[in-house]
Amino acid sequence: MSGFDIFVVAIVGLIILTLAAGVRTVPQGYAYTVERFGRYTRSLGPGLQLIVPYIERVGHKMNMMEQVLDIPSQEAITKDNAGVRIDAVAFYQVLDPARASYEVADLSNALVTLTMTNIRTVVGSMDLDQLLSHRDEINEKLLRVMDAAASPWGVKVTRIEIRDILPPADLAGAMARQMKAEREKRASILEAEGARAADILRAEGEKQSQILAAEGRKEAAFRDAEARERLAEAEAKATSMISSAIATGDLAAANFLVAEKYVEAFRELASANNQKVIVVPYETGGLVGTLAGLTEITRSVFGDQGQGSPARTRGTVPSSGQK
Repeated sequence: MSGFDIFVVAIVGLIILTLAAGVRTVPQGYAYTVERFGRYTRSLGPGLQLIVPYIERVGHKMNMMEQVLDIPSQEAITKDNAGVRIDAVAFYQVLDPARASYEVADLSNALVTLTMTNIRTVVGSMDLDQLLSHRDEINEKLLRVMDAAASPWGVKVTRIEIRDILPPADLAGAMARQMKAEREKRASILEAEGARAADILRAEGEKQSQILAAEGRKEAAFRDAEARERLAEAEAKATSMISSAIATGDLAAANFLVAEKYVEAFRELASANNQKVIVVPYETGGLVGTLAGLTEITRSVFGDQGQGSPARTRGTVPSSGQK
């Protein structure tokens, strides 16, 4: 192989190496910075890109996707001088690869240090109770401060989340006892309110029961009075009719009235609770004799009307002397 052939092969190999050095493939989600003689000139986006061999080179390969940054745990002092241990996590995204590459030396370390410093600042401006109960407010303050501080570096801080806040052990025990006492207080209040409501409902029920009972007694008394009034009216009407019948000489009505009262007296005597021995006529003729005797008494009392009854029965009019 002659020297010319070797020269041609060397030239071809150099051309191939030159072309290979000038071609760059940028993955999706990344951006490459291009430096010409050590000075930044441009950025290469995803895809097949070309640079000038031996003059330009790739300076930094920046990840343009959103990234997670773990913030180490650290001690911080609250506004009321309570020491707590707090850790967090941050999410950021590079928007300008040139500034992220050349405005800050170590982007990740810078973001971690800046986040820890701002966490101590925010924690120092809040009380312990406020710190434990307002995590959203802490996240919002940290995000606002961190985004403003990282903006000159071409970085967008998207989220900052507080993962854990650990107070000292003795303080945590005191808080647990306080929470227990508060819950017991609430339980006692709820039980007292429930007992009070039950007493009120029970009293209302008794009140309504007494009202209904009084109304029932009132209605019963009204109906009893009405029944007695009707019974009195019926008895008065019956007495009036019997008196009219006796006045006209009809002794059968008087016999009926006396017999009815006689039978009622025997019924009441038999139904009395303190009556042990009852004496009644042996034969029914005794009862008839009693009724006959009562009839004679009635005739003797109303004799004048009884003497005039045959004349009236026969249709004659008694004289004024008979009256």
